[in-house]
Amino acid sequence: MTINNDLTNIRLIATDMDGTLTTSGKFTSALLQALEDLAAVDVKVMIVTGRSSGWVSGLSSLMPVVGAIAENGGLFYPATNEKLVTLTPIPDFVAHRQHLAAAFGQLKAKFPEIQESADNRYRITDWTFDVAGLSTDDLQTIGNLCHQIEWGFTYSNVQCHIKPLGQDKAMGLLTVLRKYFPEYTPQQVVTVGDSPNDESLFDASYFPISVGVANVSRYVNQLQHQPTYVTKGAEGEGFCELARMILDAKR
Repeated sequence: MTINNDLTNIRLIATDMDGTLTTSGKFTSALLQALEDLAAVDVKVMIVTGRSSGWVSGLSSLMPVVGAIAENGGLFYPATNEKLVTLTPIPDFVAHRQHLAAAFGQLKAKFPEIQESADNRYRITDWTFDVAGLSTDDLQTIGNLCHQIEWGFTYSNVQCHIKPLGQDKAMGLLTVLRKYFPEYTPQQVVTVGDSPNDESLFDASYFPISVGVANVSRYVNQLQHQPTYVTKGAEGEGFCELARMILDAKR
């Protein structure tokens, strides 16, 4: 990965979490040190994850980040304010959850083996079920079925998401940047991810500098938008590799 010239002006890293910040599902001491080192040179970090509202609510206050976007662009927790910001317009949350449950029921009629994710009860904007055991063809079929009943669909290395049409990480991030960080240009933001639900972050028409950690290679044939650069290291090690390059570029 040779991107030093592109990194000189970076002011914000918008990064996925599972498989990108984590290593074997954990935050390492090296990752936490990298976040502290980035903060020391005034490079902000924002988490952009598919994880649930309930799961993400504490991250923005416990970690050295400026905030966390949850549910693939549906919600935002600013680090300076515990109040939840809804990024997807949903006039009636109870009815919305009922409609999501009905959509899941239709999928389950075709794929009886799928199971609701353990964290689904803590979600607001989307509905999740476990990705384990589903083939690439299964996922393609499920995505087509969701679109037929006017829902969006994506998946990661953790779970599958039924979501509102147009809700994705890039749209959520762009909304947050306009409202909270209007002084940042797209050229000052680097987006980072590893899975199909990060694909919108790799769209160069939104974010010209994007990075995939090495484990993104398992999905390379399933991504219409590819990351601009790929690290040598996988998972959290890949993020730390990027952090070192940004720190070197700032010196």
